[in-house]
Amino acid sequence: MHLENGWISGVKRVPSPHCDTRPDHEAPSLLVVHNISLPPGRFGGPYIDRLFTGTLNPDDHPFFQQIYQLRVSAHCLIRRDGEIVQYVPFDQRAWHAGVSAFAGRERCNDFSIGVELEGTDNLPFTDTQYCRLAALTLLLMQHFPITQARITGHSDIAPGRKTDPGPAFMWHHYRQLISRRADRDNRENPGS
Repeated sequence: MHLENGWISGVKRVPSPHCDTRPDHEAPSLLVVHNISLPPGRFGGPYIDRLFTGTLNPDDHPFFQQIYQLRVSAHCLIRRDGEIVQYVPFDQRAWHAGVSAFAGRERCNDFSIGVELEGTDNLPFTDTQYCRLAALTLLLMQHFPITQARITGHSDIAPGRKTDPGPAFMWHHYRQLISRRADRDNRENPGS
């Protein structure tokens, strides 16, 4: 994977209108992990793309009556099979965090990248999702001032309001994958 003008080359692009320019064109320095499934608890289908592009039909499912008017997005979605879908280029502000704060700073959308995992709070994520998330994380760390200390969950920046990625998300496993991949990359590309 590599970046071209804020987009990951070779992944599916579904541009979202739910984004805008970051204040002062600030480089993102925080990675926020989320989960999503539409309808809740169901995987696959076109509905996440439709929500993030403002084209969700409220008649397709009763739950959609509650959310079809939301203007939300994320930078990327990692589906259960590992497919990455990108909605917003990383230099733009995606509308993923809502009312939020990290390390005393509010409005996390201003300085963060939001990555959704197709899943729920309580069902295990797939090994492929963890591997793809780790690879994406390392790519972002190469281009932006994101460190392991600046990777968090939606529940951590919006406590009491959000619960994702949830107790099923294995933070330790994810962080180990990042470290192992970084070590491997350093061995394969010394001095880079």
